[in-house]
Amino acid sequence: MTKSDADQIETAEIVLPGAELDATLRFFTERLGFRVAAIFPADAPAVAVIAAHGLRIRLERGGTGAPGHIRLRCRNPAALADGATRLTAPNGTLIDLVDADPPLILPKLQPSFVVSRMGGDAKWGVGRAGMRYRDLIPDRQGGRFIASHILIPEGGPVPDYVHFHKIRFQMIYCCKGWVRVVYEDQGAPFVMEAGDCVLQPPQIRHRVLESSPGLEVIEIGCPAEHETAADPTLALPNAKLDPDRMFGGQRFVRHVASQAVWRPWRLAGFECRDIGIAATTDGVADVLVVRTLGVPAPQASQHDRELQFMFVLDGKLTLHADGQATQPLVAGDSFVIPAGLRHSLVECSADLQLLEVTLPQKAWR
Repeated sequence: MTKSDADQIETAEIVLPGAELDATLRFFTERLGFRVAAIFPADAPAVAVIAAHGLRIRLERGGTGAPGHIRLRCRNPAALADGATRLTAPNGTLIDLVDADPPLILPKLQPSFVVSRMGGDAKWGVGRAGMRYRDLIPDRQGGRFIASHILIPEGGPVPDYVHFHKIRFQMIYCCKGWVRVVYEDQGAPFVMEAGDCVLQPPQIRHRVLESSPGLEVIEIGCPAEHETAADPTLALPNAKLDPDRMFGGQRFVRHVASQAVWRPWRLAGFECRDIGIAATTDGVADVLVVRTLGVPAPQASQHDRELQFMFVLDGKLTLHADGQATQPLVAGDSFVIPAGLRHSLVECSADLQLLEVTLPQKAWR
Protein backbone atom coordinates (compact mmCIF):
# COMPACT_ATOMS: atom_id res chain seq x y z
CA MET A 1 0.00 0.00 0.00
CA THR A 2 1.34 3.38 -0.99
CA LYS A 3 1.06 6.55 1.07
CA SER A 4 -1.62 7.86 -1.30
CA ASP A 5 -3.60 4.65 -0.76
CA ALA A 6 -3.30 5.02 3.01
CA ASP A 7 -4.53 8.60 2.79
CA GLN A 8 -7.89 7.20 1.66
CA ILE A 9 -8.46 5.63 5.10
CA GLU A 10 -10.60 7.79 7.37
CA THR A 11 -11.24 5.60 10.41
CA ALA A 12 -10.53 2.10 11.69
CA GLU A 13 -12.84 -0.22 13.61
CA ILE A 14 -12.44 -3.39 15.62
CA VAL A 15 -15.24 -5.83 14.77
CA LEU A 16 -16.60 -7.92 17.66
CA PRO A 17 -19.46 -10.42 17.73
CA GLY A 18 -22.52 -9.12 19.57
CA ALA A 19 -24.78 -12.09 20.27
CA GLU A 20 -26.11 -10.16 23.28
CA LEU A 21 -26.14 -6.88 21.38
CA ASP A 22 -28.50 -4.90 23.62
CA ALA A 23 -26.80 -5.94 26.86
CA THR A 24 -23.31 -5.50 25.35
CA LEU A 25 -24.19 -2.03 24.08
CA ARG A 26 -25.44 -0.99 27.53
CA PHE A 27 -22.27 -2.39 29.15
CA PHE A 28 -19.94 -0.34 26.93
CA THR A 29 -21.97 2.88 27.01
CA GLU A 30 -23.19 2.96 30.61
CA ARG A 31 -20.24 1.36 32.38
CA LEU A 32 -17.23 2.25 30.25
CA GLY A 33 -18.26 5.61 28.77
CA PHE A 34 -18.47 4.67 25.07
CA ARG A 35 -20.85 6.66 22.88
CA VAL A 36 -22.95 5.40 20.01
CA ALA A 37 -21.57 6.53 16.64
CA ALA A 38 -24.00 4.52 14.51
CA ILE A 39 -26.75 1.92 15.00
CA PHE A 40 -28.88 0.18 12.39
CA PRO A 41 -31.38 -0.84 11.22
CA ALA A 42 -33.51 1.36 13.43
CA ASP A 43 -36.42 -1.05 13.85
CA ALA A 44 -34.27 -4.06 14.86
CA PRO A 45 -30.63 -3.06 15.43
CA ALA A 46 -28.12 -5.65 14.26
CA VAL A 47 -25.02 -3.42 14.17
CA ALA A 48 -23.83 -0.84 16.68
CA VAL A 49 -20.69 1.25 16.25
CA ILE A 50 -19.36 2.77 19.46
CA ALA A 51 -16.34 4.95 20.16
CA ALA A 52 -14.38 6.35 23.12
CA HIS A 53 -10.87 6.57 24.56
CA GLY A 54 -9.32 6.51 21.08
CA LEU A 55 -11.03 3.20 20.20
CA ARG A 56 -13.84 2.49 17.71
CA ILE A 57 -15.72 -0.82 17.99
CA ARG A 58 -18.28 -2.37 15.65
CA LEU A 59 -20.62 -4.80 17.41
CA GLU A 60 -22.41 -7.17 15.02
CA ARG A 61 -25.36 -9.30 16.18
CA GLY A 62 -24.66 -12.83 15.04
CA GLY A 63 -21.10 -11.95 14.08
CA THR A 64 -18.43 -14.63 14.15
CA GLY A 65 -14.94 -14.71 15.60
CA ALA A 66 -13.36 -14.35 19.01
CA PRO A 67 -15.01 -11.89 21.43
CA GLY A 68 -11.73 -9.97 21.75
CA HIS A 69 -9.57 -8.61 24.55
CA ILE A 70 -9.34 -4.87 25.33
CA ARG A 71 -7.03 -2.99 27.71
CA LEU A 72 -8.24 0.29 29.19
CA ARG A 73 -5.49 2.47 30.64
CA CYS A 74 -6.97 4.26 33.66
CA ARG A 75 -5.86 6.97 36.07
CA ASN A 76 -7.35 4.92 38.91
CA PRO A 77 -8.35 1.41 37.77
CA ALA A 78 -9.70 0.41 41.18
CA ALA A 79 -12.21 3.26 41.18
CA LEU A 80 -13.71 2.15 37.86
CA ALA A 81 -14.75 -1.37 38.86
CA ASP A 82 -14.70 -1.52 42.67
CA GLY A 83 -11.20 -2.97 42.72
CA ALA A 84 -11.65 -5.45 39.87
CA THR A 85 -8.88 -5.59 37.30
CA ARG A 86 -10.83 -7.50 34.64
CA LEU A 87 -14.40 -7.24 33.41
CA THR A 88 -16.29 -9.44 30.97
CA ALA A 89 -18.80 -7.88 28.60
CA PRO A 90 -22.07 -9.75 27.89
CA ASN A 91 -20.70 -10.79 24.48
CA GLY A 92 -17.60 -12.31 26.12
CA THR A 93 -15.12 -9.51 25.42
CA LEU A 94 -12.48 -9.32 28.17
CA ILE A 95 -11.76 -5.82 29.50
CA ASP A 96 -8.50 -5.38 31.44
CA LEU A 97 -8.26 -2.26 33.60
CA VAL A 98 -4.65 -1.20 33.97
CA ASP A 99 -2.79 1.78 35.41
CA ALA A 100 -2.15 4.43 32.75
CA ASP A 101 1.09 5.37 34.48
CA PRO A 102 2.26 2.32 36.44
CA PRO A 103 5.12 2.73 38.91
CA LEU A 104 8.61 1.80 37.77
CA ILE A 105 9.51 -1.63 39.12
CA LEU A 106 13.17 -2.49 39.67
CA PRO A 107 13.83 -6.25 39.51
CA LYS A 108 15.83 -7.76 42.34
CA LEU A 109 19.55 -7.52 41.61
CA GLN A 110 21.28 -10.81 40.84
CA PRO A 111 24.95 -9.82 40.65
CA SER A 112 27.37 -11.81 38.54
CA PHE A 113 30.81 -11.62 36.94
CA VAL A 114 30.39 -11.03 33.19
CA VAL A 115 32.90 -10.69 30.34
CA SER A 116 31.64 -9.85 26.82
CA ARG A 117 33.95 -9.92 23.82
CA MET A 118 33.77 -7.96 20.58
CA GLY A 119 35.43 -10.60 18.41
CA GLY A 120 34.63 -14.22 17.73
CA ASP A 121 30.97 -15.12 18.16
CA ALA A 122 29.68 -11.67 19.09
CA LYS A 123 26.00 -11.53 18.12
CA TRP A 124 24.28 -8.47 16.67
CA GLY A 125 20.50 -8.16 16.44
CA VAL A 126 18.30 -5.60 14.69
CA GLY A 127 16.47 -3.29 17.10
CA ARG A 128 14.38 -0.13 17.02
CA ALA A 129 14.70 2.14 13.95
CA GLY A 130 16.89 -0.46 12.21
CA MET A 131 19.83 -0.04 14.61
CA ARG A 132 22.03 -3.06 15.35
CA TYR A 133 22.40 -4.09 18.99
CA ARG A 134 24.96 -6.24 20.83
CA ASP A 135 24.01 -7.29 24.36
CA LEU A 136 26.90 -6.65 26.76
CA ILE A 137 25.19 -8.05 29.89
CA PRO A 138 23.27 -11.10 28.66
CA ASP A 139 22.06 -12.11 32.14
CA ARG A 140 20.88 -8.52 32.79
CA GLN A 141 21.93 -8.96 36.44
CA GLY A 142 18.48 -10.37 37.15
CA GLY A 143 16.76 -7.77 34.94
CA ARG A 144 18.25 -4.83 36.82
CA PHE A 145 20.57 -3.50 34.08
CA ILE A 146 21.03 -3.53 30.33
CA ALA A 147 24.15 -2.50 28.42
CA SER A 148 24.00 -2.32 24.63
CA HIS A 149 26.66 -1.76 21.99
CA ILE A 150 24.70 -0.07 19.18
CA LEU A 151 25.87 0.19 15.57
CA ILE A 152 24.52 2.09 12.55
CA PRO A 153 26.62 0.68 9.67
CA GLU A 154 25.62 2.87 6.71
CA GLY A 155 24.86 6.22 8.31
CA GLY A 156 22.64 8.97 6.94
CA PRO A 157 19.14 9.89 8.15
CA VAL A 158 17.85 7.63 10.94
CA PRO A 159 14.16 6.56 10.72
CA ASP A 160 13.57 7.54 14.34
CA TYR A 161 10.64 9.41 15.91
CA VAL A 162 10.13 11.53 19.01
CA HIS A 163 10.03 9.12 21.93
CA PHE A 164 10.84 8.73 25.62
CA HIS A 165 11.75 6.02 28.12
CA LYS A 166 10.30 5.20 31.52
CA ILE A 167 13.52 4.46 33.39
CA ARG A 168 15.59 4.95 36.52
CA PHE A 169 18.79 5.69 34.58
CA GLN A 170 19.93 5.86 30.96
CA MET A 171 23.05 7.21 29.26
CA ILE A 172 24.54 7.20 25.76
CA TYR A 173 28.30 7.30 25.08
CA CYS A 174 29.56 7.85 21.51
CA CYS A 175 32.49 5.51 20.78
CA LYS A 176 33.04 6.04 17.05
CA GLY A 177 31.74 8.39 14.39
CA TRP A 178 29.11 11.04 15.06
CA VAL A 179 25.36 11.27 15.58
CA ARG A 180 22.99 14.25 15.42
CA VAL A 181 20.31 14.26 18.12
CA VAL A 182 17.71 16.59 19.60
CA TYR A 183 16.25 16.74 23.12
CA GLU A 184 13.22 18.33 24.73
CA ASP A 185 13.85 21.83 26.15
CA GLN A 186 17.56 21.64 25.22
CA GLY A 187 17.53 23.83 22.11
CA ALA A 188 18.65 23.07 18.58
CA PRO A 189 19.86 19.65 17.44
CA PHE A 190 23.53 18.99 18.15
CA VAL A 191 26.18 16.53 17.10
CA MET A 192 27.74 14.00 19.47
CA GLU A 193 31.24 13.01 18.43
CA ALA A 194 33.49 10.20 19.62
CA GLY A 195 34.06 10.64 23.36
CA ASP A 196 30.90 12.69 23.95
CA CYS A 197 28.17 11.45 26.27
CA VAL A 198 24.62 12.35 27.31
CA LEU A 199 22.45 11.50 30.28
CA GLN A 200 18.85 10.91 29.18
CA PRO A 201 16.80 11.62 32.31
CA PRO A 202 13.50 9.78 32.79
CA GLN A 203 10.86 10.58 30.15
CA ILE A 204 12.74 13.36 28.36
CA ARG A 205 11.54 13.43 24.74
CA HIS A 206 14.29 12.97 22.16
CA ARG A 207 15.04 11.81 18.65
CA VAL A 208 18.02 10.52 16.67
CA LEU A 209 18.23 12.43 13.38
CA GLU A 210 21.25 11.22 11.41
CA SER A 211 24.64 9.61 11.84
CA SER A 212 27.96 8.95 10.21
CA PRO A 213 28.63 5.54 8.64
CA GLY A 214 29.90 3.13 11.27
CA LEU A 215 28.48 5.01 14.25
CA GLU A 216 28.98 3.09 17.51
CA VAL A 217 27.51 4.04 20.88
CA ILE A 218 27.21 2.40 24.29
CA GLU A 219 23.84 2.65 26.01
CA ILE A 220 23.33 1.72 29.67
CA GLY A 221 19.85 1.51 31.19
CA CYS A 222 18.11 0.56 34.42
CA PRO A 223 15.92 -1.45 34.59
CA ALA A 224 16.78 -3.73 31.67
CA GLU A 225 13.20 -3.91 30.40
CA HIS A 226 11.61 -0.48 30.28
CA GLU A 227 8.89 1.14 28.26
CA THR A 228 9.76 3.16 25.15
CA ALA A 229 6.83 5.31 24.06
CA ALA A 230 6.36 7.54 21.02
CA ASP A 231 5.14 11.12 21.47
CA PRO A 232 3.58 12.29 18.20
CA THR A 233 2.26 15.45 19.89
CA LEU A 234 5.68 17.08 20.38
CA ALA A 235 7.86 18.33 17.54
CA LEU A 236 11.57 18.69 18.28
CA PRO A 237 13.27 21.03 18.67
CA ASN A 238 10.51 22.65 20.73
CA ALA A 239 10.26 26.37 21.37
CA LYS A 240 10.84 26.12 25.12
CA LEU A 241 14.45 26.36 26.32
CA ASP A 242 14.98 25.12 29.87
CA PRO A 243 18.35 23.36 30.30
CA ASP A 244 17.90 23.20 34.09
CA ARG A 245 14.54 21.44 33.93
CA MET A 246 14.25 18.35 36.13
CA PHE A 247 12.93 15.14 34.59
CA GLY A 248 12.17 12.58 37.27
CA GLY A 249 14.62 14.22 39.64
CA GLN A 250 17.43 14.39 37.06
CA ARG A 251 18.74 17.02 34.65
CA PHE A 252 19.86 16.46 31.08
CA VAL A 253 23.66 16.22 30.75
CA ARG A 254 25.71 16.81 27.60
CA HIS A 255 29.38 16.03 28.05
CA VAL A 256 31.75 17.22 25.30
CA ALA A 257 35.03 15.30 25.38
CA SER A 258 37.09 18.09 23.82
CA GLN A 259 36.22 20.36 26.77
CA ALA A 260 36.84 17.81 29.52
CA VAL A 261 39.27 18.21 32.39
CA TRP A 262 41.31 15.18 33.47
CA ARG A 263 42.01 14.44 37.13
CA PRO A 264 43.51 11.55 39.14
CA TRP A 265 41.41 8.39 39.29
CA ARG A 266 40.88 6.37 42.46
CA LEU A 267 43.79 4.05 41.53
CA ALA A 268 47.35 5.35 41.11
CA GLY A 269 48.69 5.35 37.57
CA PHE A 270 45.36 6.35 36.01
CA GLU A 271 43.48 9.57 35.36
CA CYS A 272 39.83 10.18 34.45
CA ARG A 273 37.38 12.68 33.06
CA ASP A 274 34.06 12.96 34.86
CA ILE A 275 31.01 12.95 32.58
CA GLY A 276 29.12 14.98 35.24
CA ILE A 277 26.29 12.52 35.75
CA ALA A 278 26.73 11.90 39.48
CA ALA A 279 26.00 15.53 40.34
CA THR A 280 22.88 15.80 38.18
CA THR A 281 21.36 12.49 39.31
CA ASP A 282 21.93 13.07 43.04
CA GLY A 283 24.31 10.12 43.12
CA VAL A 284 22.11 7.64 41.24
CA ALA A 285 25.02 6.91 38.89
CA ASP A 286 28.61 7.86 38.14
CA VAL A 287 30.21 7.78 34.68
CA LEU A 288 33.91 8.28 33.98
CA VAL A 289 36.37 7.76 31.15
CA VAL A 290 39.63 6.36 32.53
CA ARG A 291 43.07 6.23 30.90
CA THR A 292 46.56 5.18 31.92
CA LEU A 293 48.98 7.74 33.27
CA GLY A 294 52.45 6.24 33.14
CA VAL A 295 52.75 2.54 34.00
CA PRO A 296 50.16 1.56 36.65
CA ALA A 297 51.24 -0.95 39.26
CA PRO A 298 48.82 -3.82 39.99
CA GLN A 299 46.37 -2.73 42.69
CA ALA A 300 43.51 -4.81 44.02
CA SER A 301 40.17 -3.15 44.77
CA GLN A 302 36.54 -4.03 45.36
CA HIS A 303 33.24 -2.16 45.64
CA ASP A 304 29.84 -2.29 47.29
CA ARG A 305 27.71 -0.88 44.46
CA GLU A 306 24.90 -2.46 42.46
CA LEU A 307 26.89 -2.27 39.23
CA GLN A 308 30.44 -1.70 38.04
CA PHE A 309 30.52 -1.91 34.24
CA MET A 310 33.62 -1.24 32.15
CA PHE A 311 33.96 -1.06 28.37
CA VAL A 312 37.38 -1.03 26.70
CA LEU A 313 37.43 1.96 24.36
CA ASP A 314 41.07 1.70 23.26
CA GLY A 315 44.17 -0.31 24.06
CA LYS A 316 44.32 -3.52 26.05
CA LEU A 317 44.66 -4.86 29.58
CA THR A 318 44.43 -8.02 31.61
CA LEU A 319 41.73 -8.43 34.24
CA HIS A 320 42.52 -10.43 37.36
CA ALA A 321 39.56 -11.31 39.61
CA ASP A 322 39.55 -13.64 42.61
CA GLY A 323 38.31 -17.09 41.64
CA GLN A 324 38.02 -16.19 37.94
CA ALA A 325 40.20 -17.03 34.98
CA THR A 326 42.60 -14.31 33.83
CA GLN A 327 40.93 -12.24 31.11
CA PRO A 328 43.03 -10.50 28.41
CA LEU A 329 40.80 -7.73 27.04
CA VAL A 330 40.99 -5.49 23.95
CA ALA A 331 38.96 -2.63 22.46
CA GLY A 332 35.26 -3.56 22.23
CA ASP A 333 35.38 -5.97 25.17
CA SER A 334 33.56 -5.23 28.41
CA PHE A 335 33.10 -6.65 31.90
CA VAL A 336 30.93 -6.42 35.01
CA ILE A 337 32.47 -6.79 38.47
CA PRO A 338 29.97 -7.75 41.21
CA ALA A 339 30.16 -6.19 44.65
CA GLY A 340 32.77 -7.67 46.96
CA LEU A 341 34.87 -9.32 44.23
CA ARG A 342 38.52 -8.31 44.56
CA HIS A 343 40.05 -7.54 41.19
CA SER A 344 42.92 -5.70 39.56
CA LEU A 345 43.76 -4.24 36.16
CA VAL A 346 47.24 -5.29 35.01
CA GLU A 347 49.39 -5.19 31.85
CA CYS A 348 47.62 -1.99 30.82
CA SER A 349 48.76 -0.55 27.50
CA ALA A 350 49.84 3.09 27.24
CA ASP A 351 46.80 3.87 25.04
CA LEU A 352 44.27 2.16 27.31
CA GLN A 353 40.95 3.98 27.77
CA LEU A 354 37.97 2.60 29.67
CA LEU A 355 34.36 3.71 30.03
CA GLU A 356 33.29 3.09 33.63
CA VAL A 357 29.63 3.19 34.69
CA THR A 358 28.67 2.57 38.31
CA LEU A 359 25.36 2.66 40.17
CA PRO A 360 24.84 4.05 42.70
CA GLN A 361 27.65 6.41 43.62
CA LYS A 362 29.27 5.00 46.79
CA ALA A 363 32.73 4.84 48.31
CA TRP A 364 35.26 2.32 47.04
CA ARG A 365 37.74 0.37 49.11
